[in-house]
Amino acid sequence: MQKLIMSTFLLTLFCLNVNAQEGSAFGLKGGLNYSSNGDYFESISENSKNPDRNIGYHLGVFGKFGDDLYLRPELIYTATKSEYDSSEFSIKKIDAPILVGITIIGPISVFAGPSFQYILDTEFNGINIENVEDDFSVGLNFGIGLSFNKIGIDLRYERGFSKNEATFIDNNIGEGAISRIDTRPDQLILSLSIAL
Repeated sequence: MQKLIMSTFLLTLFCLNVNAQEGSAFGLKGGLNYSSNGDYFESISENSKNPDRNIGYHLGVFGKFGDDLYLRPELIYTATKSEYDSSEFSIKKIDAPILVGITIIGPISVFAGPSFQYILDTEFNGINIENVEDDFSVGLNFGIGLSFNKIGIDLRYERGFSKNEATFIDNNIGEGAISRIDTRPDQLILSLSIAL
């Protein structure tokens, strides 16, 4: 029985190794983001509201250079939203992760690296927010991926390194009251990629 289990395991590893994506590639990617941003602060009471996570999406391109040890730069358009009680905050941004990965076994690899983000647009309950502290910020991506020939699937976590607040005047809580939202990303990202 042990020989049968071991033979099956070795045969599976061999098949996975044959089907794993090898070498350099360029392609398209897209998928879902399960995200939230930091706390929302109402300036009059200084009460904070924690966000509920919501599903967003991303679309972009990637390059992969190397085989077992690889560099993977990406350029991605991302749209996310977070809910604070009955209020909704949405962000549209360009993300540029630069990931270093290593193949562990067969088609399975792990990766990590910095993610550079440029905020294109922010909106809170229909109000366009133009006063974001830094349109450009840096975070960290890390995760695990599977690749089969030209198809890849990966799951990663992204977190911003530093607070990046958006401020706006909220007349709902008081005349001229300024409220703040932390735009730092905190998200799980599920992607499907296709090498061209």
